[in-house]
Order: sequence, then C-alpha cells, then structure tokens
Amino acid sequence: MLTLLLKQTLCSSVLGVFFLNGCTHIPTLDERKSTVLNLSFDKAAIQAELQTSSFTLFSIQKLSNSCENKDMKVYIEGDGLSWITKRRISDDPTPLYPVGLSLMLSDESSCKVYIARPCQYVKQSICENKYWTSHRFNTKIIQSFDEALDNLKKNHKNSTFTLVGYSGGAAVAALTAVNREDISKLITVAGNLDTNEWTELHHIMPLEGSLNPADFTRVLQNIPQYHLIGENDTIVPKEIFFSYFNKFENKNNVKYFTYDATHSCCWGEIYKEFLKGAKTDESTKNR
Repeated sequence: MLTLLLKQTLCSSVLGVFFLNGCTHIPTLDERKSTVLNLSFDKAAIQAELQTSSFTLFSIQKLSNSCENKDMKVYIEGDGLSWITKRRISDDPTPLYPVGLSLMLSDESSCKVYIARPCQYVKQSICENKYWTSHRFNTKIIQSFDEALDNLKKNHKNSTFTLVGYSGGAAVAALTAVNREDISKLITVAGNLDTNEWTELHHIMPLEGSLNPADFTRVLQNIPQYHLIGENDTIVPKEIFFSYFNKFENKNNVKYFTYDATHSCCWGEIYKEFLKGAKTDESTKNR
C-alpha cells in the first residue's frame, strides 16, 4: 500500500527541498492530504490541528492513556515541496509523500504524534513562502513547535519526549530540543543538521532567516542522539552530518548509523528495523 501510494504521488526529489523534474501533475492540497489520511487510516490514528501563537500545525496522533508519565515520540516532517524548480518557489510546501509520517507509522508505540511543518496541510494568512525557504528554521517556527509540545504534555501528561526528525525536520527537532529539559532522545533520519554546510555544498543562498543546529552543539551534547544516514543520499549527504558531529566537544551521546538508502528511500522499513534493535539494546541494559 505504501509503495503504491509512493508511486502515485512522488515524481522525483532532489536537493532536499524537493525540486520536481518532469511531473505532469502536481497533486492538489486535497490530494496530498488524502494521501496522509489513506496512509494512517488503518493505524487507529486521528487527525488534529495544534494551535500555537504563530502557526496552526497539522498532526496525526495515536495516543492513549499509556502516555501518562511516559515518553511520547514526536515525528517532525521534512521540508516538503518547497520548490517547483531551482528558480520557482512552491505555493504550498505540503509534501507529495510524507516520509516523516511513514516513520511514525513504522513505530509500534502507542504514544506518538506526527507533526507537519508550518503551512503544510493547512492554509493560514501567515504562510509567506519565506517560511519554507530562507526562514524554514526561524525562531518563530521553533517557538511554535515548543508551544505544541507544551500543549501535548499538558493534555496527555507524558513526562518526556523523543523527537524524531526527517530531513529538515531533523533541524527543527534539534533546535526545539535546545531550550527544553524534557527531551529524552533525539533521533534524526537523513537529517539536515548543519544548514550552513548544506547551502555551501549545494551552492545555494544561505538560509539567512534561520537558525543552524550546528551552532548549538554545546547544549545538544547532553542529549542522547541517534542519527540515521543514507550512504546514497545526495540531498543531505553524510558530510553534512559529520560537519555537525565534528563540532561536538563531547561526542559520547552522539551515535550514528549508515544504511544503503537515498534521501527518500526507503526509510520506513529501515527505521522499523532500527527500532527493533534499539528495543533489544534497551532490554539488555535493563537486565
């Protein structure tokens, strides 16, 4: 089912912000939202909008009473359809295929939430295209995720969060973790963790309105981290991770794993296997 939907909706993805090559049809917002709902239909998950002072964030949630005093996993989507071509900005950054959601649906946890990036799946007057280009990791955006976590914690009484970010969502996850004391783990998949290095590598304009996770390694070194890297990823290649990694004075909490994967394929299955291994390691530690 996932493979079929992927073939139906994903034309091609390059340069992390998803330029399109040769697409005869760009799905409408309703069609892209339908993809999300179809993917999550059999997973007992519900659609919800998280209100913050700046943005309304689209989410898919699978929560239960087991969240109380437990760890909640929060999955943050990638940059989505930011650009149509190298010179034409997209009118709507909603992903053609939500890789971040596929990660969440690969997780068997009963306390988990998928959060799309600002202006994905929702229409708001605040949605200027700078928020999915130069300002995609802006302070206002990070604040909105911080508020969303506060609201989730207030409503579900979980004790901590594991933040899981895909692609640009990894930067959002890391930056959100910087100012919080309740982050138990940071997991990234094909994560853009040094945005300055990334723009230099691809010879594109710096993200002048954005924060860069690599500038906050002194704080982030205190958080257990697991980074999944695609050996064949040309959009966020492993050099971006190592640029981030090498800025840590203390690397003890920073673990990384490489896989035979591109930027978009095939992280759902890889992540599922990763979680099985992580669960086994945790069980061994607790003996």
